[in-house]
Order: sequence, then structure tokens, then C-alpha cells
Amino acid sequence: MPALKNRDHYPVLVIGTGIAGLTASFCLAGAGIKVLLVTKAADPKDCNTFWAQGGIIYEGAGDTPAKLIDDIIAAGAGLSNEEAVRFLAVEGPRVVKELLLDEMHVPFSKSEEGELDLTQEGAHSLPRIIHSGDATGRAIETSLLNRVKNEPNITLVTEMTAIDLLTTQHHPTDIQVRYGLTNECAGAYLLDNRTNEVFTIFSDFTILATGGIGQIYLHTTNTRNAIGDGVVMAQRAGARVMNAEYVQFHPTALADKKANHYLISEALRGEGARLRNQKGEYFMEKYSPVLKDLAPRDVVARAIVEEMTTNKEEFVYLDLANFYHGHEPIAERFPNIRKACAEIGVDIEREPIPVVPAAHYFCGGILANNVGETTLTRLYAIGETSCTGLHGGNRLASTSLLEGLTWGYFSALSIREKSEASTTPVESATGPLPRRARLGDAPAIRRSYSTRRPGIGSIDDALLLSIPDWRPPGNENMEDPALILQDWTTIQHTMWNYVGIVRTYERLKRAVADMRELGSRLTKYYHESTISKAILELFHGQQMAMIVANAALRNPVSRGAHFRRD
Repeated sequence: MPALKNRDHYPVLVIGTGIAGLTASFCLAGAGIKVLLVTKAADPKDCNTFWAQGGIIYEGAGDTPAKLIDDIIAAGAGLSNEEAVRFLAVEGPRVVKELLLDEMHVPFSKSEEGELDLTQEGAHSLPRIIHSGDATGRAIETSLLNRVKNEPNITLVTEMTAIDLLTTQHHPTDIQVRYGLTNECAGAYLLDNRTNEVFTIFSDFTILATGGIGQIYLHTTNTRNAIGDGVVMAQRAGARVMNAEYVQFHPTALADKKANHYLISEALRGEGARLRNQKGEYFMEKYSPVLKDLAPRDVVARAIVEEMTTNKEEFVYLDLANFYHGHEPIAERFPNIRKACAEIGVDIEREPIPVVPAAHYFCGGILANNVGETTLTRLYAIGETSCTGLHGGNRLASTSLLEGLTWGYFSALSIREKSEASTTPVESATGPLPRRARLGDAPAIRRSYSTRRPGIGSIDDALLLSIPDWRPPGNENMEDPALILQDWTTIQHTMWNYVGIVRTYERLKRAVADMRELGSRLTKYYHESTISKAILELFHGQQMAMIVANAALRNPVSRGAHFRRD
């Protein structure tokens, strides 16, 4: 793994190695811009993208942007940002063709005639989704990562957790710098998970692609690292967060603790699978007479909860065996799902699959425009950590991979345009610095540039030299696994029971009160302890839970994924 140097300065820092972060990094590198790409995981493939099953939206027969727009807005409960929806519907399929099909040659499934195999999922009006068996995310992630690893302009560093974003109005010790009216992001403090060493890393532009928040819930399809770090850091730095109450619960996760809530893709229902309770009753027609089992995810998830509650059942069944209408055998269409179910003794070719809902996708996040710019200058947010308004109150199936790809592509284009607007020769790192910069006692800044650097986009050395290195909040080794586990249990159970699929004012009020009390205790704990990944994640997890619970309590309107029974 490449070694980081403290106070290095990169043109772009990208945090996160899912489809959004990899796409942005690859496109920036192709334009000759050096990128530091970091992930807190030991394996960069350890992200939600890798486990995405269903597919990615492309173009169906007779499809138009207008039809896709209608489907996204309908699924989003009318809360979507129409500008973002139009942008995705027009630009998204083009980026799929340019990057995934023509450039990456991702091995998408083909029909017997050799054409891309198009499938349909819930709330889509026609088949327009391309896939790679039932492991689409794996195929895309692997293809992108292989290219990223071979890019000389990209430095990929694993096991590096972001602690805090550096900003010009908070971190500088020079009071003259802090008088500036514009708050700018200047990089981040990064924690080496293995040594607990903290690096001060400067960047002209920072891209947050940190993924979802599922781990603040008891039951989730998300990977271990999805706790909302990016959202928490961005809000703390002054960026605006929006729609945090809209947490989408996937209706069908495998109902077995040993399977760790393995996702059972919506594509099964797209290929005919139907939901039934344990009494053998197919029930979706009661809750959505027209769309039935292909209703939006929030409708299906609430229907399952209602059936489970009414019948006092711990799960319902998804019957693929009796209703499958795909053109290839089940074992070939869904090999990974078949394998996961077989491991708990379920043969999906002959038996129904036990399923329960689980926290799946965060429709809110850091407010961002159509190129990923946030309300904090020089900070971009892309993918699930962002809120472009695309999803509104509930995400349409298979828009997540397309969103990450499209916003990754256009955020890189935006930064490239800013960087190319003006270029100036860069002085040697050992050469003279501006007068005010020489007055500081901070270590020198090493710029990771070639012979030229972005002129309009680069941050002044004097400003960066006024930002100090990380100062540990505490000096006691207080990482007690039992205490950390208990606090995580409190967070996850509170969010699942009070801020889950069905919400009430009393539940939400209790959640906010409990999270506030826990937050007070954790803040003291955090400021007395030596920093570590486990302590940092617990601190961020509680703050993310507080953001969601507060947003849910403030919104009395029951809509989309935010369902208020009262």
C-alpha cells in the first residue's frame, strides 16, 4: 500500500471506493489530475456497490427519458427534485454506454440473441434494467477497481478512516484567515486504522462518496462500514443536509440470522416472484391492487410488516418457484441468491424464501447539485451520501448504481473544468513560499502535482500552513469492546424500534431523547480517549442516528419512506 506523508496536498481527495468514488477517480485521472483515493475498509471492494444485485438502469424497448422520469417521480412520492430526475434520465444511460459498456466492457448478461438482457423491477413501467446475473454490483465494482488500480494518477490507500473535514472557518490558527466570508473545505484529517496515526491531508477539492447509513439500524443489508461518516462530517463542517428522514427499507432480506440479512433482490419479483404469508395467502393485491408485488419498496415493506404483525409471524415468504417467468433457468439467473439460500437449507427452485424487511438505502444526505457541489465550497458529495433530490421520499429500484455512476462522472467533469480554467507553473516544494506562509511554524506542505497545478482551483499555501495537525482529544486508552458493543446495541435497537418502517410522534420523541442522552455520554468519552476507528465510528454512528431521528420528528407529513402512523 502506498505510504501517506503528513501534510501532503493533492488536487483531489476522494473518500469512498464504491461506484461513485471509483468513477470520479477514474475520470479525474484520465484528465491528468492526481487523486488520493481512500477507504476505511481493508479491501476496497468492501462496500455496498459490490453487493448490489439487481442491476442498473439503461434503456428498454420503446423507452424514453420521459417514461423514466415519470417512474422515478412516482416512486419518490412526488418529492423528487425534477431537475435532478431529468438530468439522470437524459444523461445516465449515455454514461452507462460510454463508461460501463464501451470503456469498461462490464460483463452484463445477454439474451440468447446476444442482446443485453433487460429485466423489470418494482415501480418500473417497462424492462430497462441491465444486469450481470444477480451480482451486478460485483461486476461493475471489479471492472472499475481494476482500471483504477492501474491508473498512475491515482493513489489508493486502504484502512484509512476520515475523522473530520478541514475548513477555512474552523481549523486555521491564523485569525486573519478565519475572517473570510466563504467557508471552504481544504481536505481532511485521516486516521490510519492500524497504527492510530492521524494524517493532515490537504486537497483543492474533496469528494465524499462514503455510502449509506444502514448500520445504525438493527437489521440492514448494508456492509459493516456504512454508518454515515460522510453525512456527519459534512454537517459538522457546515454543509447542508436534507431529507434525512427518508430511509428506505428493502422489503426482502433473507430471514435468517446466520445469513446476516442477505439481500433478496427485487429482480426476483420482476421475474414473477410473489409474496405470501405463512398461511399461504398472497397478499400484495390488498395493499396495491394495480402494481401488486411490483409496488414501490415502501409500500411493499409496510405490507409485509402489517402481515407479520396481524398474523404474529416473524417473516413472510417470497415464492419464486411457482411464478418464475424468466427465459433462463433459476439457477443461472440467480446463482448467488440460490447459493445463499441453500446454505440455510432453502431450495429456491422448489421452495419459497423466508424474508423480512431491512434498512437498505438512504434517500437523504448532503445536499448536492447536478455535478455534486455542496453548500460548502470545494466539497463535493456523490452517491448515497448525497441528496440531489433524485429519490425524493423513496428510491426507484436500480437508480442507485446509475446515480453513483452519473454523479461520479459529472463531478469529475466539474472539477476538471475548474482546474483547466487557469493553470500556473508550480514552484518546487523546496523553493520559496509566500512571505506570510514563511512566518508560520507548521511543517512544509508537499504538493502531489506534476510540473503544473490547477490555478483557479488550488488553495493558497498561506491558508494551508495556518491549519494545524490533529490534536488528540484525549490521551487515555479507553477502547473497551464491551462498552462499545453495548452503545451500538442501544443505537441500533432504538432506531429500529422507534425510527423504523412505521413511526409515531411518541416513538420519535423517545428516540431523540435517548440519542441525545447517549450523545452527551459519548462526547465526554470521545474527548477523554485516544482516537481509534472503533471509537470514531461509534461517535459518528450516534450522530448519524441523531440526524435521522431529529429529521423524522420534525416532519409530521407521512409520505414515501417516512411513514407516520399518527
